Amino acid sequence: MNFPTPKEPYDGYCGTSYAAKMLGISVGTVQGLVEKNELKAWKTHGGHRRISLQSVQDYQRRHNLIPASLMHGEERLRVLVVEDEAVIRVMLQHQFDQWALPLDVVMYSSAMEALVDMPSLQPQVLLTDLRMPGVDGFQLLKMLKEHALFTSLAVVVMTGLSDGEIQAQGGLPEGVKVLHKPVDVEWLKGFFDALMSVRQINNRRGKEVDVIR
Repeated sequence: MNFPTPKEPYDGYCGTSYAAKMLGISVGTVQGLVEKNELKAWKTHGGHRRISLQSVQDYQRRHNLIPASLMHGEERLRVLVVEDEAVIRVMLQHQFDQWALPLDVVMYSSAMEALVDMPSLQPQVLLTDLRMPGVDGFQLLKMLKEHALFTSLAVVVMTGLSDGEIQAQGGLPEGVKVLHKPVDVEWLKGFFDALMSVRQINNRRGKEVDVIR
């Protein structure tokens, strides 16, 4: 699958999950807006729905909706979760809600759906399973490694595979962290706390440089 390069205007389309995140509504409501032709959309040969980003932005303007990324300031982390098991997605969402950390989280059950939205979402953190139907986590990471998006992406794989089984399938790109299932939520919270601390320090340094200038 080919990604647009970061310099290209990715103004074509997004999936229903990302549209729902942008509008602050449910996926079902997005589907309803598509059926009413309030959002322009079409389906791929594989049956996946694609929604015009321009139509989503137009809908925001018509209804005076504030983009989710602007609702709580610029310090929020954009997190993308790819996990085919619904019970794990529900568990993770519950933990994110409990932690009350400044995270904007979008979840996908399919790596292919996630790949469609990644250039638009521009996530800073990726949590992904490895064993999934269709495009698995190994293939997902291989595709991302070949694109500039991967260079600044913090990646954690959540897997039931042993380290030996991971190596037998080619291993993982350098820098990817492995979180074995069952997921250690305390480790995961510590991971996000550390990321937020680093971002805050970097942001303060950036402001100090601006003041000096």
